[in-house]
Amino acid sequence: MVGRSQKTYRLLGADGRFYESAAPGALGGRKGGGKNNVYGRLDCRCANNAIARGTGTYEKLRVFFADEQTAIAAGFRPCGVCLPEEYAAWKAGQN
Repeated sequence: MVGRSQKTYRLLGADGRFYESAAPGALGGRKGGGKNNVYGRLDCRCANNAIARGTGTYEKLRVFFADEQTAIAAGFRPCGVCLPEEYAAWKAGQN
């Protein structure tokens, strides 16, 4: 089709900068600063409950990543709710 643009997604890169991607993010996150930068699964009940509250606050802090390695490189930690094993490993490394 002529004139039809392809949908793009805004993802956060390992360098902390946003970029446009033809593929949607595989993981979501919340940019809260420092240890409060959290990434997790798109179906995380904690994130979905925050979004369902409808205040709009969570959505303003929401970011998406292509993969787990990118989220970690960008300074995000795993969610303790939807990624408990990854979170436990991260937590053990903080001591």
